[in-house]
Amino acid sequence: MPINPDAVGAEGGPVERSWDARQCMLYALGVGCGVDELQFDTEKNQQVLPTFAVIIGGGGAPLGSAGEFNPAMLVHGEQAIELLRPIPAKGKLESRGKITAVWDKGSGAVIETESQSIDLETGEPLLRTRSSMFIRGEGGFGGERGPSAEKFEPGRDPDVEVTYSTRIDQALIYRLSGDMNPLHSDPDFAKMGGFDAPILHGLCTYGFTGRALLHGLCGGDPTRFKSMAGRFSRPVIPGDELTVKMWVNGGDARFQTVNQNGEVVLDQGRFTFSD
Repeated sequence: MPINPDAVGAEGGPVERSWDARQCMLYALGVGCGVDELQFDTEKNQQVLPTFAVIIGGGGAPLGSAGEFNPAMLVHGEQAIELLRPIPAKGKLESRGKITAVWDKGSGAVIETESQSIDLETGEPLLRTRSSMFIRGEGGFGGERGPSAEKFEPGRDPDVEVTYSTRIDQALIYRLSGDMNPLHSDPDFAKMGGFDAPILHGLCTYGFTGRALLHGLCGGDPTRFKSMAGRFSRPVIPGDELTVKMWVNGGDARFQTVNQNGEVVLDQGRFTFSD
């Protein structure tokens, strides 16, 4: 079944997800936390990285209604999270999602979704997520092209920069948080998708970037981290060095993540935080 633009508005859920302290620690290791961030990767005074929202949230969107496609041709387009309160180290939530847009980009299709999640222990909203997927080779179905990404031109040097190095086995650690797509682990499958080698999960790059924003602008305090959105613009290879550049305006910031060659890998970044 080809991509179906009539899937816009389709709703799904509820989907329940539970997690515990061990999963939070494993995620923290997967996005690069080490001995300098023991509050995230050990049980002592444990806190949860805000970007763990991408692991437990985002459920319920009925992607099957948008058509069938080869998963080897799928790459993450954009991701946004909004935290309504800090994520507890153990809990259960319920998510409901919907397809908000289907665009025909010619060379591929874009499917956008959004989801809202409620903490089942308190009954209160916990987080919201938005994402888009770009499916190479699935364009040309006669749909609308949709908006084009704006070009980000800060016009000045960044106010804050944070640099992290990824490990050559980073994707093998990150995939244990749930995304077992062989595009990130199997060289043969990666070649089927047009890559010379397995690439890092886009959401792993997102997690590294979120850590940089958390420490660079929030003093490492997850309660100050409010929302984060960005557009994936280039694959990251495990072992790459990532620098997050931040331009601050009060409680809002724009950001870009670049690799060791100065190439932008996460663009159009927007971040909000509290004092």
